[in-house]
Amino acid sequence: MKIEKLAKNKFPKALLEIPQPPEELWILGELPDPDLIYLSVVGSRKFTSYGKEVCEKIIMGLKGYPIVIVSGFAMGIDTIAHKTAMKVGLQTMVFPGSGLEKSAMYPKTNIHLMDEVVDYGGCLISEFEPDFKATYWSFPMRNRLMAGISKAVLIIEAEEKSGTLITARLATEYNRDVLAVPGSIFSGSAKGTNRLIRQGATPITCAEEVLEALGFEKPKEKEKQKRLFEDLSPVEKKVLDLLREPLSRDDLIRALKMPTAGANALISVMEIKELIKEELGEMQRY
Repeated sequence: MKIEKLAKNKFPKALLEIPQPPEELWILGELPDPDLIYLSVVGSRKFTSYGKEVCEKIIMGLKGYPIVIVSGFAMGIDTIAHKTAMKVGLQTMVFPGSGLEKSAMYPKTNIHLMDEVVDYGGCLISEFEPDFKATYWSFPMRNRLMAGISKAVLIIEAEEKSGTLITARLATEYNRDVLAVPGSIFSGSAKGTNRLIRQGATPITCAEEVLEALGFEKPKEKEKQKRLFEDLSPVEKKVLDLLREPLSRDDLIRALKMPTAGANALISVMEIKELIKEELGEMQRY
């Protein structure tokens, strides 16, 4: 698929309503349906394991809803948001701080993601010429487009002085909802998000709260469980079969008969998806 220049009448309507609308837009891929709900997910490049788990868990919980995940192309929370969204079948919209040619794309480590985003039905959009290379001022410029196109902006981790907070400020100016995940008072990565909450951002601790903020009815517990169990992999089904009665983590890993590192990774993912949990030293189903 090639890079194309969007005609003005094809611009997403929300971007024409912000104070500084883009003059030009270049696109790689297909624009999502304008009737879908757009959610920006942004956070720190220097993410913590907590931030990664939160990002994955929340986006996994949005599976099946008419939501487009919007983000930049930075390493860290942005990349995790894109990858998780594609994994659960949500469309993604990427606003890099550069043009869309691979030779100009920043960061270079994410070039392989470009094709994945397009293959999964998403798109990359930029107001910069395709060969434009990112500069320190191009990132704040693209942040206004991310905030402008979205119904809400979800901040997962942000240091006290961070570009992520620029997106939050712009969202407030554009009358968009600002959602923030609270973090440890001892973590530098949570100082920005905790301050946003003090200033009035909606605190978010689970996917259901995001759905509520976006105007969806809160899913009933039975529906939530059904959604979780619809797409179990064979090995996830095996774990649930083994946990008809609680087992210690070590016993579960032995019963799986797979390498310890792989088993621990599988268990962690299933905990994030709220399929299983560990209580009083034993693994058990939710």
